[in-house]
Amino acid sequence: MDAQSAHRFNPSERTSSAIFVENLTKWYGPRQALKGLSFSIAPGEVVGLLGPNGSGKTTTLRILTGYLRPSSGTALVGGIDAIEDPAGLRAQIGYVPEDIPLYNNMRVGEFLSFMAQLKGLTAAAAARAVDDVAQRLDVSRVLRVLIGKLSRGYRQRVAVAQALVSDPRVLVMDEPTNGLDPQQIISTRELVRSFAGVKTVLIATHILAEMQKMADRVMILLDGRLLATHVLAEQNDLPRHVRMRVAGSPEQVREALARVDGVRAVQYQADGIDGCASFMVEGERSAESLTARLASAVTSRGFALMELTDVSSDLEEVFLGLLRSRNEASP
Repeated sequence: MDAQSAHRFNPSERTSSAIFVENLTKWYGPRQALKGLSFSIAPGEVVGLLGPNGSGKTTTLRILTGYLRPSSGTALVGGIDAIEDPAGLRAQIGYVPEDIPLYNNMRVGEFLSFMAQLKGLTAAAAARAVDDVAQRLDVSRVLRVLIGKLSRGYRQRVAVAQALVSDPRVLVMDEPTNGLDPQQIISTRELVRSFAGVKTVLIATHILAEMQKMADRVMILLDGRLLATHVLAEQNDLPRHVRMRVAGSPEQVREALARVDGVRAVQYQADGIDGCASFMVEGERSAESLTARLASAVTSRGFALMELTDVSSDLEEVFLGLLRSRNEASP
């Protein structure tokens, strides 16, 4: 059973959620892009929508931002019905599309002021909002520069700035780190994390590593269906597992490993045909340099370390495991 079919909303979730989606479907002619999608996001959460290209991520975001009408279902953002009041929704939400249509012949400041006034701000309020968001995103120096002359990194900052200029409570971002260099990716990641607890953020991406560093929770989407929800904040509470193969006395090796700081348990598994003993070490996930200290614990006692593998599950393992299970279940 997939995650969405098992989901049951509490009666209060409809009104208390920053984003509420129930039984959302979308057909493009004969092709069904969304298949009864249901989920809710609490105020202040940073949530990722993860899936390969074609899984329905962008379709979901376009419905939630009022730019696409679903075939059926419910979509509420900040209490506003995305289907019944898309214009009202767009005035309240910040949206960063994957390829935002920036106006190359406008100066950055003009563009941001224009977007602010489109969202209902007066000229004076728009000017103040542009100054505030320009400082926050470090685009003050290019406010008088034509957008067409900006680098990719600055264009992305302007795209985020136009979404924030009206100070929305909900921010929706589609592939926000696409095409950015490593430093720009780090800056974008830090910006998103700064919103945690302040704004509700929904990010669609297919990059697993970035999602782990930005989101509190990840919803995994495939073929228009929600397969699972993975709570990243809980990972620090989960144990870490390290598989080791050591040449030496099993009892003495186990004793040495058990004394390492951060180790919770050491399980002896088997003797190998090469005279090596295998162990599974359970440690605290937050323990720094755990594998290095485990290696040192055995080698400093004169034992030969033949294998050391961190086998802790991460988001990539969860994601790929779900895809494998899904493919095996398909006819």
